[in-house]
Amino acid sequence: MPSWTDPVVRQASEAIGGPWGRFAVTGRALFWTPLRVCLLFATLALAVAWVKQAPCADGDWAGSVQYTHFCYSDTVPLFGLHGLDDGAVPYLDSAVEYPVLTGAFMALAATVSAGYDRVATASGPLPEVAPVLSYYVVTCLLLTVCALLVVRATLALAGRRPWDAAMIGLSPLLVVHAFTNWDLLAVALATLGMWAWARHRPVLAGVLLGLGVAAKLYPAFLLAALLLLCLRAGRLRLWARTAAAAALAWAAVDVPVAVLAPENWSRFFTLNRTRPADPDSLWNLAQHVAGNGWLDGPLAEGQTPTVLNAAVAVVLLTGLAAVAWLTLAAPVRPRLAQIAFLLVAVFLLTNKVWSPQYSLWLLPLAVLARPRWRSLLAWQATEALLWVPRLLWYLGTENRGVDVEWFFLAVTLRDAAVVVLMALVVRDVLDPDRDVVRTSWRGVDDPAGGPLEHAPDRWALRRSADRLA
Repeated sequence: MPSWTDPVVRQASEAIGGPWGRFAVTGRALFWTPLRVCLLFATLALAVAWVKQAPCADGDWAGSVQYTHFCYSDTVPLFGLHGLDDGAVPYLDSAVEYPVLTGAFMALAATVSAGYDRVATASGPLPEVAPVLSYYVVTCLLLTVCALLVVRATLALAGRRPWDAAMIGLSPLLVVHAFTNWDLLAVALATLGMWAWARHRPVLAGVLLGLGVAAKLYPAFLLAALLLLCLRAGRLRLWARTAAAAALAWAAVDVPVAVLAPENWSRFFTLNRTRPADPDSLWNLAQHVAGNGWLDGPLAEGQTPTVLNAAVAVVLLTGLAAVAWLTLAAPVRPRLAQIAFLLVAVFLLTNKVWSPQYSLWLLPLAVLARPRWRSLLAWQATEALLWVPRLLWYLGTENRGVDVEWFFLAVTLRDAAVVVLMALVVRDVLDPDRDVVRTSWRGVDDPAGGPLEHAPDRWALRRSADRLA
């Protein structure tokens, strides 16, 4: 019971009468099961997110309303920029800077909204709205379905701790960035892939993770986490099946587009190679502190930052190697969510691009890796705080915005919070007695481990082998 074991939940429960009673009956609810309560939480959070985004929904951004009301969303301007308002097909008719499945998601929303517009025009009962507004509404409804799937999968992955999924439903990060971009599609596919793995369905897990990679890159790091854990357990053939299914699923989505429109398909890769350090990245902060002469120095538009790219690659590989060592040297094989969270966090911290909505990638992984309300809320508070100075900086000081130093301060706080959360997860890996998931119920190993749960180690570094002996 969270109101018994978590101090934040215990204090919050005072608003409804205090912690769950000693003699209260559990497990006999006819309707309000933990799943339905967590889905209700998520629905309420998404409703708040919708209200927050409402000033920007119709595409009328006069007076920089997207910055003054903190409701910016990529979905609105890209509707016209990529010709979705005229029926353009992503990649075939327009170069889209996102992976293929995200472009298909955009096209699906445009098709559904165009159908609504035709019906509304032909009949009286349905209200006629601007095409961008109907497109935005459909997009948000589809993303809402993705968010609810994330809650459902997280609850299943939490094992005998179903209330951990409430951390998704009540997430401030979900309120701030649910509708900023299309990332919830990839988050849903990745979380469902983990659920399939936990249900001993490695091929289905590979298919879902491969589709996730076709929507965003980061689910590939979940495959990397499975590789490290399967290596330690001596189950590499099992991982190979999952990886092969992921590769085939990715190819089924990407190869046809790559053949039909190779230049537009490759735009995602070209853009990521040639773009400079993103404002939210540590690399941009370092360049600001060190001056324009650091790394590549001033670059012409479209020029590839080769030195920056090389530095990012070296630091990223170093971080991934450190997580690999931790996986193989821990006294007990880490849980899947712990290693996946660390790998994705390393990628975000070392990458030259950290768009604000990317933090949604971490949300279910962080909840499953370390389900503690205080640390998770502290991290998400920094994410919500960062959104404010970022948009006010875009607004400009001449329009009552803020200087870039305030934005960099918020970036530093956010990154520090992520590093602290990583350190807490590493501590739990090195000292499993601190892992709340393993200590909540006797005999629990890894609720998301699937074929790896309780599996013996076949290969580990000396430190781990000595400890196990």
